[in-house]
Amino acid sequence: MDKKVLAIYYTQSGQLGEIIDSFTAPLDKAGATIEKVLIKPVTDYAFPWTGKRFFSVMPDCVLSIPTPLDPIVLKEKRYDLIILGYQPWFLSPSIPSNSLLNHPDFRAVLKGTPVITISAGRNMWLNAYDRIRNTLKEAGASLVGNIALVDKHANPISFITIFYWMLTGKRDKYLNFFPKPGVAEEDITNTQLFGAIVAPHLLSGSWDGLQEELVEQKAVVIKYPLMFIEGKAKIIFAVWAKFISKRKNKTPWLSAFKYYLFIALFLGAPVLLTLDAIFIRPFSSKRIKAKKLNYLQVN
Repeated sequence: MDKKVLAIYYTQSGQLGEIIDSFTAPLDKAGATIEKVLIKPVTDYAFPWTGKRFFSVMPDCVLSIPTPLDPIVLKEKRYDLIILGYQPWFLSPSIPSNSLLNHPDFRAVLKGTPVITISAGRNMWLNAYDRIRNTLKEAGASLVGNIALVDKHANPISFITIFYWMLTGKRDKYLNFFPKPGVAEEDITNTQLFGAIVAPHLLSGSWDGLQEELVEQKAVVIKYPLMFIEGKAKIIFAVWAKFISKRKNKTPWLSAFKYYLFIALFLGAPVLLTLDAIFIRPFSSKRIKAKKLNYLQVN
């Protein structure tokens, strides 16, 4: 197979690199030439995070303010497929991922090229995917597939474990009790199945039906409670981001947002979900089905 594939991504912890390696293995086996490129911000985001540093990036992340990147050096001018790996931060594409998508050199390569997106996050990825999808369309790329990998544990549990991982850099069991944070190793390995699904489409150059095949193999799974919470949270995050970005002294407001986030997750979300289950969800099946279908699709 004389096909050129660019797999380009950003990662702090290395998890997305493992995912890219697993996903592209079947394409490499099928004879495609895989070029893997790890992007780097000029001022990188140190891992593990400090709590203050993590919350400090929220306004720029939510408001899609880019950061300068190191030069993007690619071997080819055109590719048969681009695999874009990214992670959601604060329900938005991470700042390095957003910066890449708005880089004029990369946008030139994107134009007219099939793209498969792979995200790896805690569990809320819908808003980030929607923004990535719109940006790719604006750049003239052809989104042909999407894969969303998540931590499958309960929302409050994964919230605790992801902060443990982010603030310590340790990907083990917190207190020797909680599950390991992040995308499960089994799910990372299983991305080879998705790569195997992509291989014949890459060979033929026809992408029809690819996303449907990926969805059938659970490359994308949408859980209504998370969709509902994220739909409310993205609006509130945008209000916080705009407000904080206008403050000269952002520190106290970022701290206030942090505590709001904890309260909203552990107290506010259960109340909203209960009210929704009683008064709204039973009468909104068609609307819910349409929203789910929107996020399952690539256009």
